[in-house]
Amino acid sequence: MILSESEDKIFFTGDLPKTRSGKIMRRLLRDIAEGHVLGDTTTLADANAIELLKDQYQDTE
Repeated sequence: MILSESEDKIFFTGDLPKTRSGKIMRRLLRDIAEGHVLGDTTTLADANAIELLKDQYQDTE
């Protein structure tokens, strides 16, 4: 789920960007919602999850 504060929208997704230890990377969710360039993603367990989120979020904009 991504919450866009600027537009009060909620987006549901099947997967979230998590580190190898299972922590959700909220910073990346915020960067996607705010349109910022993503920072370091080397600790992601599944790099495809972030690409799917970006595509899904951008398709709804």
